[in-house]
Amino acid sequence: MLSKVGQIMLYVNNQEESVNFWKEKLGFVVVSEENNGKGMRWIEVGPKEGVETTIVLHNKEVVAKMSPDLNLDPPSLMFFTDHFEQLHRDLLNRKVTVGEIVPMPTGRVFNFADNEDQYFAVMENK
Repeated sequence: MLSKVGQIMLYVNNQEESVNFWKEKLGFVVVSEENNGKGMRWIEVGPKEGVETTIVLHNKEVVAKMSPDLNLDPPSLMFFTDHFEQLHRDLLNRKVTVGEIVPMPTGRVFNFADNEDQYFAVMENK
């Protein structure tokens, strides 16, 4: 039986720029970084140390060569925050592409784009 989601793999064109985006724009930290010395490098980021679920940034081109049939599209991720309106303002102030706040039956939501125009959602944590 599965017990939790441990890592979400996100395939990116530029790992350095992606790490900078997650750190500088969203305040994430680098949890770990690995390099097998043969072109395969992955960088694990998360909102803070010790979280159960992290995002692993993989080089899209390298992974595509290793696994040509793998779907490299970004996953649909929904983040939660206790500081919904503040986060929305902060992302706008940091020049992140941010969508309008939309009321949903489960709470308010907005989306944002990373440095490679991959979109993710944020929901107000009630």
